[in-house]
Amino acid sequence: MATLFAITLLGFVLGMRHATDPDHVIAVTTIVARQRSVRTAASIGVFWGIGHTLTILLVGAAIILFKVVIPPRLGLTLELAVGLMLILLGALNLTGVMQWATDRWTPPHVHAARRHTHAHAHGDYVHSHAHGHEPAPHGHAESATPQAWLDSVFGRIGLYQMLRPLVVGIVHGLAGSAAVALLVLTTIHNPAWAIAYLLVFGAGTIAGMMLITAAIAVPAAYTGRRFTRLNGVLAAASGVISLVFGCLIAYRIGIVDGLFTPHPRWTPR
Repeated sequence: MATLFAITLLGFVLGMRHATDPDHVIAVTTIVARQRSVRTAASIGVFWGIGHTLTILLVGAAIILFKVVIPPRLGLTLELAVGLMLILLGALNLTGVMQWATDRWTPPHVHAARRHTHAHAHGDYVHSHAHGHEPAPHGHAESATPQAWLDSVFGRIGLYQMLRPLVVGIVHGLAGSAAVALLVLTTIHNPAWAIAYLLVFGAGTIAGMMLITAAIAVPAAYTGRRFTRLNGVLAAASGVISLVFGCLIAYRIGIVDGLFTPHPRWTPR
């Protein structure tokens, strides 16, 4: 029992550490750099972690259960996708497309809430609605009140803000799943326990990325109105870093590791 607990704890801690990999942090920083809500930023981290965990679990399980071998060229291609994704995120951030898309697909009531909100209660449940004072429907039936957490967190996130970190997490998971699965196989020989370890590892990754994205959003959340120009500079800097780091990854994969040569060299990282 003590050994099982130790393995579970180790998997969770390693998952949290995995969330701090430079390419992971740079990608989510680019996504949440202009985000002024700590809660929404944390939920973006959760979606990234979910996408990452899904691919780690699916690809890792295939490697563990069916002894799937990923060819070097395919492994390098998946890692190259991370570099290209960072380049794309950086370019979208610098051109303002990312902010435009966020504003475009954020639920309308969130924009209204920035102007005018009032809190009210349904029994012991208290939440806020954005509204004016002209006659209008309340917005929901008294009996159709969602849970407070879902209403205050996910109700403020548009489809674009959910899909973007989810897709980024999936790409990162594809690139890193082989290394994680091979590491697990060298220490846990029982397939069922190995897959369970991947689940715990994924839970740690979700928790770690949630904390990281929340921490990234703290400065903008508390200084956004006072230091708007500074926050804009920091957001632009995150775009530049993402662009440069993506180019470095693409160069390493394509030239140094030989993806574009007849004899690619790949070691799962």
